Amino acid sequence: MAQPITDQVGFLSEACRAVQELSASKNSLDKIRLDEKRLEKELEAEKKAVTDAISLTVKKRMEEINGSYDKEIAKGQDRLKRVRSKREKAKSQGVKERIEEETKELRDDNRELKLQMKTAFQQDRVPRFCKSTWYYSLYFTRGFSEFLILLVTILICFLAVPWGIYMLLPQKSNYYLAGIYFVAVVVFGGLYILINNKTKVRHQETLKQGRKIRDLMRTNDKKIRVITSAIRRDRDEAVYDLEKYDDEIAQIEQDLADITSKKKEALNTFEKVTKTIISDEIAGGSREKIERLEADLRRASDEAKEAEVKVKEQTLFITDNYESYLGTEFMVPEKLDELADFIRLGKAASISEAEALYKSVKG
Repeated sequence: MAQPITDQVGFLSEACRAVQELSASKNSLDKIRLDEKRLEKELEAEKKAVTDAISLTVKKRMEEINGSYDKEIAKGQDRLKRVRSKREKAKSQGVKERIEEETKELRDDNRELKLQMKTAFQQDRVPRFCKSTWYYSLYFTRGFSEFLILLVTILICFLAVPWGIYMLLPQKSNYYLAGIYFVAVVVFGGLYILINNKTKVRHQETLKQGRKIRDLMRTNDKKIRVITSAIRRDRDEAVYDLEKYDDEIAQIEQDLADITSKKKEALNTFEKVTKTIISDEIAGGSREKIERLEADLRRASDEAKEAEVKVKEQTLFITDNYESYLGTEFMVPEKLDELADFIRLGKAASISEAEALYKSVKG
């Protein structure tokens, strides 16, 4: 139950002192809270610095391990590539020598046949161009390839050339086209007959002998292609003496497998053991500072809690004992001093009169 106020000036002085003490407590609380926030940021920054240092160091060590092993693996792969290249060259050379050896008789036979044909043509004074594939395709056609040459020659002489000439003419006419074709038939047909009379008719026996020789050479060429193809498809490499390359390749591949296994083991050890050791070492360097900051933060937090309780108690005390009499408006030290001066100087007989006078004076 509220007690009547007997000493109004003393009451106001006590209220003023209580408000000042509350203000001082609030200022102290604000200072403690600022210090608490500063310590929180400093602690967070220190922990982050430790975490970043651990992460950076672990990453660097991991890259160093990978780099060292990858460098050795790259060397091994380059060496393996060189040996495989040497093996391939040795095999290619062996295949080439084998082809030459197994087709030697056929190639020698072809050289002998060419010499026979050359000698026969020279003795019978047959023109040199009569030995060509083009000549035999036109006058002694045999086989698909020679027939194709004959067909292309006919198309060029009796289709492409006349049509090309016709297209170059400034004026186009069916008569011109017919005339051009007539001239082409006369020219190319006459040329064909002329060559026939000068060569085929005069040297028919020699040319027929040449035909037989060319057929024998073509048969030998087919045999050579068959032998060459069979040798290239042959999977048996024992005849090429490649064991030394195979042994070296197997050794390099084993070395690469060993390096890869060691790399995996090293990374596993780093992840399970070394990483923890590095983390502990880095964290250990900052442990004392972190523990100190944590202790300071706990102390600041405790002080803040105590200050908050004190401010709360002072606030409730002022509310219960002074604010209910004076009102929130006058809970200011300067105003309380002026109210006390009004009463002390006899300008007001009570707190209510002093408040009314203050309001009238201050407007």
